[in-house]
Amino acid sequence: MAHSSHPAGNASENDVFDLEGDTLHEECGVFGILQHKDAAALTALGLHALQHRGQEAAGIVTYDGTRFHSERRMGLVGDHYTDPQMLEKLPGDVALGHNRYSTTGEVALRNVQPLFAELSVGGIAVAHNGNFTNALKLRREIIANGAICQSTSDSEVVLHLIAQSKKERSAARFIEAISQMEGGYALIAMTRTKIMGARDPFGIRPLVLGELDGAPIFASETCALDIIGAKFVRDVENGEVIVCEKQRDGTIEITSSKPFEPKPERVCLFEYVYFARPDSFVAGRSVYNVRKAMGRNLAREAPVQGDVVVPVPDGGTPAAIGYAQESGIPFELGIIRNHYVGRTFIEPSQQIRAFGVKLKHSANRGQLDGKRVILVDDSVVRGTTSTKIVQLVRDAGASEVHLVVASPKITHSDYYGIDTPDPEKLLANQYTDHDEMCKFIGADSLHFLSVDGLYDAVGGAPRDPKNPQFTDHYFTGEYPTRLVDLEAENGKLKQTSMLREAG
Repeated sequence: MAHSSHPAGNASENDVFDLEGDTLHEECGVFGILQHKDAAALTALGLHALQHRGQEAAGIVTYDGTRFHSERRMGLVGDHYTDPQMLEKLPGDVALGHNRYSTTGEVALRNVQPLFAELSVGGIAVAHNGNFTNALKLRREIIANGAICQSTSDSEVVLHLIAQSKKERSAARFIEAISQMEGGYALIAMTRTKIMGARDPFGIRPLVLGELDGAPIFASETCALDIIGAKFVRDVENGEVIVCEKQRDGTIEITSSKPFEPKPERVCLFEYVYFARPDSFVAGRSVYNVRKAMGRNLAREAPVQGDVVVPVPDGGTPAAIGYAQESGIPFELGIIRNHYVGRTFIEPSQQIRAFGVKLKHSANRGQLDGKRVILVDDSVVRGTTSTKIVQLVRDAGASEVHLVVASPKITHSDYYGIDTPDPEKLLANQYTDHDEMCKFIGADSLHFLSVDGLYDAVGGAPRDPKNPQFTDHYFTGEYPTRLVDLEAENGKLKQTSMLREAG
């Protein structure tokens, strides 16, 4: 595939000055709790721990025994939900919360979850992490049947399917609705007396069950349980639906069902590579330990002569520790990250643009000057940030810069909740020649972890090409489910709404 002749690091005047533009954006984070007097406050804390999964918006819905209460806001959890007056607007002992990064639908308040609807069986709120690969098809069908869609979020499709169900009980409606969905998802629904959690049949997106003072909790990651002192009970299994229901005597009944055709679990590998917080456990594995193992395997596969191992913070840090331990080359923090720079920064004039990654990363010259630097990153997407980081290290006096990447080359887009660029914008597709890719980035050498090296770090066994143990399509092109909407639209998903909100 042809590539442009100008370096990716040279932004044009018309480029959006987006400090996160060369990263894979998080999907979403979900949190729900039943029968706890501090439900809203605990949900806000849980969402705060899950902030890395989505920074565009956050919402919380509660039920106080009489009415549902909803607060949805653009921005970070800490911008709104640390205010006691805000939490006073969310009374009740049942709560459902959501952090959002939009993968479908534009950035608008109408798309902020949890989404709520009043049904014949009572009120229900839903929040989900992931993407439904047949949401557009189902959306068109329900609109053709007379439904009115208020958002462009595919989560709203679930509400309509629940509403259309003829089942008597809300749990049965919930199961019937999600049985029509395809894709990768972790979904929580809340009614007056229940919270219900479900994972897709392959378990692509994570969801855990916890407990605090007898109150059941669903959360995207275990770190959300840790922040409130809750006990981890177990992972929600792939294809499982768990219903936690408050009984009239005050007890809580928890039931589990597996209503879908059994499939082998295939957790998304990017939860380990990039998305999950390093202190979380995903499918029973310590994310931090897995990332260190990636670094160790990378040191075995790509032994580089160097003086110092330096991570690209923060994602590359655990892998860099593993690389240093395996290679015996000292680990140093040669790049310091500024944690107080947001996604965008002031007006994008050319003078400001020239600062590039320096707004987020500063070179620690004392650890780089005159050194052969082995630079460890977690992944490379478009490559624009990599070129700037390599140049940053060179400008600090490094005699050599070797970029080693703790994941395989990203060659395919994702349709299960990760916002990835179109395939032609991925660096690994722009440069099929490895040496040309290395030259583009400006490194002395460039190395990627193999797919089997990644599998070994996560599961301890090489990839089984006939039955892959994990979801890995971004590296291999082998998608675990049908891409119904994409196939119907000839590879290009169209807009789902005629309305664009101002602001």
